[in-house]
Amino acid sequence: MHTPHPNRRAHNWIVYRAIDHWLGNNTHAISGDVVDLGAGEAPYRAFFVTHANSYRTVDWANSQHRIAVDVIADLNAPLPLADSSADVAVSISVLEHLRRPDRFLAEVARILRPGGRLLLQVPWQWMIHEAPHDYFRYSPFALRAMLEENGFEVVSLAPSGGVFATLCLKVNYLSLRLVRGPRLLRCLAKCLLTPLWWLGQQAALQLDRLDRNRLAEAPGYCVVARRHSE
Repeated sequence: MHTPHPNRRAHNWIVYRAIDHWLGNNTHAISGDVVDLGAGEAPYRAFFVTHANSYRTVDWANSQHRIAVDVIADLNAPLPLADSSADVAVSISVLEHLRRPDRFLAEVARILRPGGRLLLQVPWQWMIHEAPHDYFRYSPFALRAMLEENGFEVVSLAPSGGVFATLCLKVNYLSLRLVRGPRLLRCLAKCLLTPLWWLGQQAALQLDRLDRNRLAEAPGYCVVARRHSE
């Protein structure tokens, strides 16, 4: 699986590769009616429609989105979706942008049918992005506690890489920020950096096998949780 995510670039493909692998390894958890919360341009649409009966996108109105979402909503507020109306909820790189994450998780539990699944991905060792709407980072312990407090059982919680992936991404983003000057010079610098970025990320994939505690220094975390049956 290779998702053409709009944020996937030469300097950061390793983290999107990890999300692709996580989704591909959890196809058994995807069925029925899927709702993608904070879907943006829905880069994972093709994947989910392959495994689900229906797929709906939910996000706030944003003129930068080239694809209209199915339901416009403020994810910090009650969702305009019926109780027990979905089998699977998806939230990828969204929770850190919400001022009221507990309210959001409670709403996800409400719209899921008993036994429904939540596929949740969040960053951990990651720079501030989409400022000023970047509010939180969640440790594995915080994720587990918040989910359990809002009616979920954590089925699996996995890092999207280890310390070497984290270090590589930080170096790559730093080198990208240091690229300055006229457009031609910037293009030349990126052409020179691209093979270094590729080699670094390939090396990180191999070196992370040596990291025996990848939860500690991960770029992010991927969670599958199940709503408690009533």
